[in-house]
Amino acid sequence: MARRPNRPTRHRRLAVDYPRRGKRTWRRWVPSWRQVLSGVMLGLVALTGLFAAVYASVDIPDENDEARRQGTVYYWADGSQLVSVGAVNRQNVTLADIPDSVENAVIAAENETFYSDPGVSATGIARAAVSIVTGGETQGGSTITQQYVKNTYLSQEQSATRKFKEFFISLKLNNKQGKKEILQGYLNTSWFGRGAYGIQAAANAYYGIPAKDLDPSQAALLASLLKGAEQYDPAGSKANHERAVDRWEWILDRQVEIGTMTKAERATYRKFPEPKPAAKPTSLGGQTGYLVDIANKYIKKRSGLTDKDLFRGGYRVHTTFDKARVGQLERAVRSVRKRDLDPEKRPEDKYVEVGAASVRSDGAVVAVYGGADAVTHFANNADTAGVPVGSAFKPFVLAAALQHGDGITLDSGYDSGGRLIKDGPYAPPAPSGSGPGQTMVTAPTSLRDALIKSSNATFTLLGKDIGLKKVKELAVSAGLHKESLARLDKSFPLGTSTPSAVRMADAYTAFSNEGMRADPYSVTGMTRDGEKVEGFRKPEPRRAMDVSVANDVNNTLGMLAWTRLGQDGKLATFARIKAADNLSAGATGEDDRMKSAWFIGHADGLTTAVTMFRNKPGTPQLLGMQGVGGSDSERGNVFPLRIWNAYVTGK
Repeated sequence: MARRPNRPTRHRRLAVDYPRRGKRTWRRWVPSWRQVLSGVMLGLVALTGLFAAVYASVDIPDENDEARRQGTVYYWADGSQLVSVGAVNRQNVTLADIPDSVENAVIAAENETFYSDPGVSATGIARAAVSIVTGGETQGGSTITQQYVKNTYLSQEQSATRKFKEFFISLKLNNKQGKKEILQGYLNTSWFGRGAYGIQAAANAYYGIPAKDLDPSQAALLASLLKGAEQYDPAGSKANHERAVDRWEWILDRQVEIGTMTKAERATYRKFPEPKPAAKPTSLGGQTGYLVDIANKYIKKRSGLTDKDLFRGGYRVHTTFDKARVGQLERAVRSVRKRDLDPEKRPEDKYVEVGAASVRSDGAVVAVYGGADAVTHFANNADTAGVPVGSAFKPFVLAAALQHGDGITLDSGYDSGGRLIKDGPYAPPAPSGSGPGQTMVTAPTSLRDALIKSSNATFTLLGKDIGLKKVKELAVSAGLHKESLARLDKSFPLGTSTPSAVRMADAYTAFSNEGMRADPYSVTGMTRDGEKVEGFRKPEPRRAMDVSVANDVNNTLGMLAWTRLGQDGKLATFARIKAADNLSAGATGEDDRMKSAWFIGHADGLTTAVTMFRNKPGTPQLLGMQGVGGSDSERGNVFPLRIWNAYVTGK
């Protein structure tokens, strides 16, 4: 009988033996080493194929056309154009015109394996991608080639897609162009701050020389700026200067480590190569540069944009600045300086600086005076901390006492032994007249009278009794920056803190606005290419103190201001009355060491702070105000008052 053919068995071996036959329990589910190796090989083949496909599909795009870049336009509050800024400052040079020391410093700082790497850093890309996906901080780690690709062919957005493109374009570019060509392109397209793109513009911006004349020490400073000019330009701030010095030293030391500088040469570069002061475009002259400076600070705080982003241009910025008010404030400063100060004849009138800011009750910055000219005087006197506020700080001490001192009123006071009498055995102020210039008849030791007469002894005791921490908390609640407040010692209530004029004006709005105040703001909206930039909602008002406290302090400030207006015999009667009619409250302030003078007043719905001080260029310490304008030390605070009066009255 013929044998029947074998039938296929039900348990024929599968092509992939998984789960594994012949194994028991958990071992059935553990792949063999052959299976693992096969899987890895298949994965590598697939990844290689995918990599090759993506590499072939990604082309090197055309270079960015910076010539078509638009300027950034700033607008006044009424919609008219304030200024347009943002012309490209770039002069391309060849490597033949760039010293080897510049190349060595940049490579040591940014990418020491530049001449041997494939143009990309896989670990750097991975770190950046993970950070972007998880919402972490922007990560560095890119090679010089990748940075050049970002500068020249791609946008500056921080996204996984842009990083992905950057990786493959960098690989292609590294295979297509030589390292020298890539380095030359990188040095011509990198941002160095101060409006400078490229090493040639940077050499001029920081040292006033062409790139070919840079020495190794200067080259190391410029290389440090590639990490972030906003953080490493020495002129930016004291912290910037410290960071710049540290990185400058590190770059020089790093060159010794990688063999591009000898120890002997390194030893010759011990003195930090201070760059020249930053210059501003002439279009930013007068008050314009100060206004743009304040707007840009607010933009960076609210939107996260950087100076580099803003310099690339294309933005439309709508500000809160009132053109007429800015002009009126500038004329007021100039008129008082011309009339009362004579630096040619009086040495005491030299180096006098003025800063001023005018703020609405909702926090809108309406006008500032930052200095004589933003092109020649770089520091913005309206928005720079560093000038002691003096007695103008005392209203915050009084407000803290009324807010937190159980039973303390304006009629409370100190007896001859320095004991606080809360129930007020003193008669309230009884004016003998009803206008400025009239003598105020008051009990000599009430808190009301102490503020009007600016009694240091009373406010030193009051600060101690209420608690300096409570005074500080109220000042911060009113809007003063913690960083600008002095240490908490016995002089703290007398105004050793150094807030800016913008912040002082804004904080005083709490007194005239029944205890409510909002953060100062200078930009109402911003767009780029028609798209709205987020982050510019109007600040919400917050309560800084009780209504009754604010009203009590405000009314007392009104008495103080009327008294000061009446005491200054140089104010014309008409101007004095007109100013007083508009006056809600005001306070003078002078530092005990006569280093500064202030006046802050409310009028016409605006709170305006004016400060005056003396500062010789190149010296960190303020000069004394004694003798300014020919006045004695007791009358040094009249000039901010006169400027405020001229601003309010237009005279």
